[in-house]
Amino acid sequence: MAERQEIKELMMEDVMSDRFGRYSKYIIQDRALPDIRDGLKPVQRRILYAMYVSGNTSEKQFRKSAKTVGNVIGNYHPHGDSSVYEAMVRLSQDWKMREPLIEMHGNNGSMDGDPAAAMRYTEARLAKISSELLGDIDKETVDFMLNFDDTDEEPLVLPARYPNLLVNGTTGISAGYATDIPPHNLGEIIDATTYLIEHPNATLDQLMKFVKGPDFPTGAIIQGIDGLKTAYKTGRGKVVVRSKAVIESLRGGKQQIVINEIPFEVNKAQLVKKMDEIRINRKLEGIAEVRDETDRTGLQIVVELKKDVNAEGILNYLFKNTDLQVNYNFNMVAIDERMPKQVGISDILKAYIAHQKEVIVRRTRYNLKKAEVRLHIVDALIKVVSILDEVIQLIRNSNDKKDAKNNLMKTFDFSEVQAEAIVSLQLYRLTNTDIVALQNERLDLSELVASYNSILKNEKTLLLVMKNELNEIKKKYATPRLSVIEEEIDEIKIETEVLIPEEEVVVVLTREGYYKRTNLRSFAATDLTDIGLREGDQPLLIEKASTLDAIAIFTNRGDYMHFPIYELPELKWKDMGHHLSQSIPFANNEEILVAKIIKHEEELSESQSVIFVTKEGMIKRSLLSEYQTFRGYKRKKSTAIRLKTETDFVTNIHFIDAAKKEYEVLLITNGGFSLRYLLDEISVTGIRTSGVKAINLKVDDYVVGAAIFEMDDEKYPILIMTQRGNAKRFRTSEIPRLGRAKRGLMLIKELKTNPHRIIYMDADTEANTLYRIRTTRGQTKELYSKNVPFSARYTNGSSVLVEKDEGMIYSIKKIYSLSQLED
Repeated sequence: MAERQEIKELMMEDVMSDRFGRYSKYIIQDRALPDIRDGLKPVQRRILYAMYVSGNTSEKQFRKSAKTVGNVIGNYHPHGDSSVYEAMVRLSQDWKMREPLIEMHGNNGSMDGDPAAAMRYTEARLAKISSELLGDIDKETVDFMLNFDDTDEEPLVLPARYPNLLVNGTTGISAGYATDIPPHNLGEIIDATTYLIEHPNATLDQLMKFVKGPDFPTGAIIQGIDGLKTAYKTGRGKVVVRSKAVIESLRGGKQQIVINEIPFEVNKAQLVKKMDEIRINRKLEGIAEVRDETDRTGLQIVVELKKDVNAEGILNYLFKNTDLQVNYNFNMVAIDERMPKQVGISDILKAYIAHQKEVIVRRTRYNLKKAEVRLHIVDALIKVVSILDEVIQLIRNSNDKKDAKNNLMKTFDFSEVQAEAIVSLQLYRLTNTDIVALQNERLDLSELVASYNSILKNEKTLLLVMKNELNEIKKKYATPRLSVIEEEIDEIKIETEVLIPEEEVVVVLTREGYYKRTNLRSFAATDLTDIGLREGDQPLLIEKASTLDAIAIFTNRGDYMHFPIYELPELKWKDMGHHLSQSIPFANNEEILVAKIIKHEEELSESQSVIFVTKEGMIKRSLLSEYQTFRGYKRKKSTAIRLKTETDFVTNIHFIDAAKKEYEVLLITNGGFSLRYLLDEISVTGIRTSGVKAINLKVDDYVVGAAIFEMDDEKYPILIMTQRGNAKRFRTSEIPRLGRAKRGLMLIKELKTNPHRIIYMDADTEANTLYRIRTTRGQTKELYSKNVPFSARYTNGSSVLVEKDEGMIYSIKKIYSLSQLED
């Protein structure tokens, strides 16, 4: 079978690369990015030119938008009608264009993101300022190219008598490039341009004396002069744009926030909706109502506040959490000499000045040529007057027009152009009045020719013309600045008191990890014992706190969690609560050891410490102030102490304030050793350290527990229990003070067979604490601490169960007493 000649075998990689390269080049050069000279994208330029060619200009009547869109699509821009109409609508929107280029009758959209009415309903015409972009386009000032079907011509660029790229700005996204140039004040840009014409080597600081910064059509406040300088120098930079808002007082001690200007390109309806959602979802207390009072007189959003709230704090919260304040990122990319370039303000103005030089030179050449031709004709007409009879006789004797022209050229040495003008002359022009007019016209033309030659030969004259034309534009169209420039970016500080109404609640945390907060009404109306616990669970912390406080929770794996109280689930007293593991993963065998309420009004001092003691004999002392909230606290734990081995875990955590008291440490091991020393032997270390050696352990021995007590508190009671069911209490005075990291002294009497091993320790047992004991034979016994007698140091205490009948102790749980809440 013969191969078909029209089919070629190509590599897919080569085809894709070639086609995408062509597409990318097209959308970069001819779709999404503006030309640095006139500041227009191709579709915008084609819309303006199509309206100009069809006479749809500012001094004429409005015309249906659909007709313009049809002209653009049919003659210059063969794309979808919706994309052309949307571009046309944007050119008419005074909240997006600093100087709108199209006037439109009918609904042309809104700041709420509403679309414009269909193009069959709206009417449009060029704005007056558009004539300055298109002016002199018929005088060969710019190059033209064939349109898509070679039936017409369109301009490559418009003459642009003012720097439109900076005045109206632009946004666009192409392949590998995006652009975001903000609008500026026409008067300021023209002043900077004229200064640059006079001082070609002007610095950025000198130009910024004229261009203060962007001037958004929506006004607002621009903060960050350093970001502006960077953007104007490099083409990239960031500023903050903040709404203009005032706080007004109302009757009855109430206030309201009134917003009259919002950031550029922020959707007003979405902004109002977001602010109202904050009120509805109670993310912020104090907002009574959010209203959009915008009408034909101007934009106005009102945030009515409740009585006696911090209006400044609420406004700061809205700045931070809504589009009342946004970051504006400069990315000034434009097409310069058919290439996309990131440009600063000096680059843009220099390119514009170079363009204007070319426009003025080409216009002057065109005008000079036209004036010289007319002067040539006027000279002939004036000459004809003096030889009028001979000319008339010669024309009468000629056979036709062509013969007459040839005779004039031969007899009187006229050029072909002059001869044409003479034979086309109407006889009434030969009156005395018209002869004077011709002589005056000759004088005027001679002056024009001289001035045109001066412009072409002398660059200073050319630049003077450019400056005069720019100043004329400024005089006609410049308006006062709308946006306010502030040098520094205001830091937004939001106080917790603004966000959260202060309320006293009861916080509950259980040993198994269930947590909740309950309002005092539910707490008071319910039986205290009906706390809502899972079977076998015990409270670990029940404490009154403010919603402005926080809770720090520590685990036996050396981690901690930190939550604001207001974020705890608000439930009834009898509800079980939520489990921490629902949002934060826990390791195997990880348990909660202790929790502490951190008071919001209390400033944590350097005397407030957290003491950690681990099973493998490490001790660590860190400042309580280190254990604050951290990033991602809702989804993960953070390190409280770094454990050196996988088998180690924290046995005890204590909180102390050493401002007025000195403390001692007492450690007790499974093998029966006890070690007492001053807490001052342990220096304060950072949050991610492992601590120091607390006690010198024998092989296979481990720390059962530790107590921290006031120095020389001779009566501080300690309770211990052994695996064989013995218990005893003793005073800390029974243990002589030694030093850190020593072996310590025996606390029980060593037996040769079946020796006692300490498996439980509890400190400060003056209160009648209840313990629930489970044995290896399934027995459950309850023991009150006051029923355990005090014994000497080197004794095994007294038996609390019959080992032979009931077995050995399997677990010991301290039972939380709710009686302390009775008050």
